Amino acid sequence: MAGSFLHRAAGSLAATATLVMALGASPALAAGTADTSSAAGVVKNDQVELQLRQNGVLHVKETVTFEGTPPTRQLVDRTRYDDASDRLYQVSGLKGDATLSGGAITLKGAGTATFEYDVTGAVTPLNDIQELRWYAVGSWSVPVEQATVKVTGPAQLQNLSCFAGVLASATACTVAAPDHNGTVAEFEQQDLGAGEILTVVVGYPAGATTGAPVLERRFELANSFTLNALTGGALAGLLILMLGGVGLLYWTRGRDARVVGHESGALTPIENGHFAPPDGVRPGQIGTLMDEQADVIDVTATIVDLAVRGYLRIDEQPRQTYDTPDWMLVRMPSAPVNSLLPYERALYDAVFDGRDAVLLSQLRGSFAGKLGKVRDALYRDVVTQGWFARRPDGVRTRWTTLGVVLMAAGVLGTVALAWFTTYGLLGLALIIGGAALAAGGQYMPAKTAKGSAALAHTLGFRRYLAEGSLNGEIPQAQRVELFSRYLPYAVIFDSVDRWARVVSSVTGNGQQADNLYWYHGPAEWDLSKFADSMRTFTMTTSGAISATRQFRSL
Repeated sequence: MAGSFLHRAAGSLAATATLVMALGASPALAAGTADTSSAAGVVKNDQVELQLRQNGVLHVKETVTFEGTPPTRQLVDRTRYDDASDRLYQVSGLKGDATLSGGAITLKGAGTATFEYDVTGAVTPLNDIQELRWYAVGSWSVPVEQATVKVTGPAQLQNLSCFAGVLASATACTVAAPDHNGTVAEFEQQDLGAGEILTVVVGYPAGATTGAPVLERRFELANSFTLNALTGGALAGLLILMLGGVGLLYWTRGRDARVVGHESGALTPIENGHFAPPDGVRPGQIGTLMDEQADVIDVTATIVDLAVRGYLRIDEQPRQTYDTPDWMLVRMPSAPVNSLLPYERALYDAVFDGRDAVLLSQLRGSFAGKLGKVRDALYRDVVTQGWFARRPDGVRTRWTTLGVVLMAAGVLGTVALAWFTTYGLLGLALIIGGAALAAGGQYMPAKTAKGSAALAHTLGFRRYLAEGSLNGEIPQAQRVELFSRYLPYAVIFDSVDRWARVVSSVTGNGQQADNLYWYHGPAEWDLSKFADSMRTFTMTTSGAISATRQFRSL
């Protein structure tokens, strides 16, 4: 039955071939062939013998008769297989009168060349047959007048066909027929143009060989990030794992130690009529304790605190209406500077730097190089106080760096997965997890129990400054000094206006005065203007500090 079908198909193809030969080649093709032939020669005859072995390797023996310069043939070694992969035809073992370089065969000698090679990947297992497809003749640099192909294999033929022309041509070749036993397929084609191809297709029973296509994934961005049940589920699982891990790290390493309930509540920072901040904390310490950062406002509040405590005096400079305000910071010669905390002494030395007085406007450049020491001293101080087990900036840096490294690994992993697989989405989990860790690193510094208690007391102090009543509870003679001592803390707590107005409203005898013991104004200035002056001073000081390189990012 199969043999009868093959003979009928062969007869039909032969009749078609006779009609095509009678009509002749098209004028355009004939003209192209003649032009190329005269210019570069011609392949008179290309005889190809294909033997498909049981291991799926196709052995090719080719004899080429040509005129003119030895021609070159560009092998078809790659075709599109599906949306994600290319099919490779791996050519190896070339020997004979030809050389192979970069997928191109170049003949040697003059007139006739015989050579052999093997092809792997030309067999495709289908449902009930195996299909051999090979681009047996063509893609020569010159026209081919006559080409014949004979195919033998390990089993009976099931079907056969051939195509001539460009690579994707559906035009049948001149002759395609089996032999009388149905085991050998024979093909013929006349007048192939330069670059045209004769493709032969032969079917064998399923299991006739162990051959299979050789596939190579083709990189396409859309395919690299395929979203399906597998990749979506894996991405969700990795995200849960990564983000859950970040949350667990914060829960175990980044939370402040808990404090008992009686540690919180409003606190009155007064003992026997004298100022007594909770736990003896200084303004700069409070700022670092609260937000775990040694930043601009901490330094500004410390400068005000040094003035209030008698280490320096702030003299507001006279100016015209549209002049920029400025202040002179004056060293107090009798101040016990040796009693200052290390960070206070570092700031004091950075401000004066051997001078007795300095304009605030000059600090923009004169103490920029020393502010890093002030910040380092503040971080060391909060560890010395026992409020943190490790420096908060070091903790943030370590976790943020780890997050950035994880993000970089995620980027590299995403690129690798996208290039070699379709699972590029999975690398995004590392990037997201790394970003979460880098961002969460800012919250990883954890206070000790002592630090948490000090913070609770500090928050109680803040409530007192925001809500406390001043009527009758502070003796007149103590109000200026006591309320002045509150002011640096008000800078930290962002309530400068309230306490500057309080300070400007009283003096030692309850009457308005021209100056404070730590703040002097220009001529025709009195304490009624102190609130505005203090607000401007803190803003200008913070601006001078933030303009320096060390504190610019804060």
